Amino acid sequence: MAQVREGFQSRLGFVLAAAGAAVGLGNIWGFPTQAANHGGGAFLLVYFIVIFLLALPALYTELYLGHQAQANPVKALKQAWQERQPKIGASAGYIGLAGAIVMLSFYSIVAGWMLAHSLEPLARLAGWDAASQFLSGDSTLRNFIFTPLMLLLTAAIILQGVKSGIEAWSRRLMPLLLLLLIALIAYMGTLEGAAAGFKAYLVPDFSKIGDPELIIAAMGQAFFSLSLGVGCMMIYGSYLKPNENLPKLTFSVAMLDTGVAFLAGLLIIPALFIAQNNGVEVFQNGKLVGEGRLIFAILPELFATMGEIGLFVGLTFFVLMSIASLTSTISSTEIPVSFLVENHGFKRSQATWMVTLVLFVCSGTIIMNFDWLFGLVIQVFTQYQLPLMGLFYFITVGWVWRRGNQLALECSGKMYWFAQYVRFVCPVLMTAVFANVAFFK
Repeated sequence: MAQVREGFQSRLGFVLAAAGAAVGLGNIWGFPTQAANHGGGAFLLVYFIVIFLLALPALYTELYLGHQAQANPVKALKQAWQERQPKIGASAGYIGLAGAIVMLSFYSIVAGWMLAHSLEPLARLAGWDAASQFLSGDSTLRNFIFTPLMLLLTAAIILQGVKSGIEAWSRRLMPLLLLLLIALIAYMGTLEGAAAGFKAYLVPDFSKIGDPELIIAAMGQAFFSLSLGVGCMMIYGSYLKPNENLPKLTFSVAMLDTGVAFLAGLLIIPALFIAQNNGVEVFQNGKLVGEGRLIFAILPELFATMGEIGLFVGLTFFVLMSIASLTSTISSTEIPVSFLVENHGFKRSQATWMVTLVLFVCSGTIIMNFDWLFGLVIQVFTQYQLPLMGLFYFITVGWVWRRGNQLALECSGKMYWFAQYVRFVCPVLMTAVFANVAFFK
């Protein structure tokens, strides 16, 4: 007997879940770094423009594919290519599936770091110096403790299904994330050096706006920050009711995700100027020091200069980062789980534990070969798979699905221009992003 397919019970639940999938370390870690290295306010302005030019259409395209098919990415893409080469569509779905596993394998490790760092201030408060050093250190043992912990936290939510798991926890975690983010911004704003950071972030230097490097960086960041090209949005789109207003929901998700990225910049960039004011080295040769150092060296150094309150600020910050990680791992794990349930008849519990076991083996392999494998996996995933899959989705909807007429029929009348924009302009923009990140990064 076929299993009844679950779905989101409310529009708010969907928006919070989809925004949670998009809101991850790319927003809170990657976006402020890009902004700091590309002119602050100038980058912010270009980023907002690019969200509308590229990221919104890409988000709509991915949600649309899932929503039309009411199925996981393998089935959805096979269906879209049915009249041409269904094997090509299915193969792309399998590549996306493999990409989700690859992403989760390294993302779960980084998420484990966030979890360990969120416990470190508690260990210091308790006077457990050895535990504090272990939690803030960098050891294989720590990775093998906290990576599985993150995998189990994710599995516990996925096991409960779409309504009771993904939707219910997104409704709890996303408001908490926003609350913690705003509280940290409010506190940081009271510290010496913050005003210079706010100015650097919010006041554009218009002479930098035409910089091609800045424009391409903004395009790449806008695409990556919405978690596009993996299939997360496709699977979430498939859990929407068939009669939902997809353009309106797409806009809501993009604006919430962009809002979080904007707030992250309001937190991180002033924090960098505060750290610099307190004697911490933040910039080298005019560029922000490495992204890893930003989160795990510069900010902890800043928290240490704050005295007792720094422990609580550090705790709040890394809890925030852990929540951002968890909302992303949930969505990516749902991709292979839904595939096993729908294509191979597994029960959700069996599929969840099987995927978790595969992820543990893959993550463990990366941990054991960390020095050369971790960076390579991230490079292949972010520089090749994500932009190429995004390009594939544009081609599928714009040219292949009923010879490109599927979206044109949906967007007849006043919105006909949008179908043509997705067909002709978006593939060119996406190719520019791919060429930049693959060959010039």
